[in-house]
Amino acid sequence: MQLHKRCVAEFIGTFWLVFGGCGSAVLAAKFASPMGETSVNLGIGFMGVALAFGLTLLTMAFAIGHISGCHINPAVSVGLVAGGRFPAKELLPYVVAQVLGGIAGSTILYFIASGQAGFTLADGFAANGYAEHSPGGYTLVACFLAEVVLTFMFLMIIMGSTDRRAPAGFAPLAIGLGLTLIHLIGIPVTNLSVNPARSTGPAMFVQGWALMQLWLFWLAPMIGAAIAGVTYKACFETEPADAKAKR
Repeated sequence: MQLHKRCVAEFIGTFWLVFGGCGSAVLAAKFASPMGETSVNLGIGFMGVALAFGLTLLTMAFAIGHISGCHINPAVSVGLVAGGRFPAKELLPYVVAQVLGGIAGSTILYFIASGQAGFTLADGFAANGYAEHSPGGYTLVACFLAEVVLTFMFLMIIMGSTDRRAPAGFAPLAIGLGLTLIHLIGIPVTNLSVNPARSTGPAMFVQGWALMQLWLFWLAPMIGAAIAGVTYKACFETEPADAKAKR
């Protein structure tokens, strides 16, 4: 498949991840329906948002996995380069497509969300943050460590489930559920990123503190992903049978 077509697939996939995942957080997480003088909480909460992120990745893995590999995350692309699964020369086009897709998803979400009376970006717009902008008030160090470790484990799931020795056809399920799990762990800490493109989209609209803290949500996932790629390649990869036969 030509590179530009794969990049279009990455753009669409990242758009869906950000629009679907962040959209669930912005539009549905705290939704309350008025009932006379009271209101009924119909929000999906942390568990619903975590599941939404997992479902976006699961659906895109089936939809575009055979086209682009369904990275839809610059950290995943970096981890796969480090693990010898993806050519370094194609890294930059993939990352550009992913970031643009994330911004596009946030743009559509903004226009929808701002159509409600009382909408304000002061609520965070699903942006990632640390310290006073962490949902649970976690420190910079705690947030950095969480993003590194959770991205590391996410990449280990991806590398393992897409290994040629793994059961065929189950990788999207494992990866989608893996993203759901790490969101259940990490949303209270940073709103969970593990994906610089996902973080960049909302931050472009929130501006201010979100852009100032964005560095962490690029650096930490990249570190975690690169360590995972190197670790899996060094510890668990086996030499292809045809390569052994040539010796």
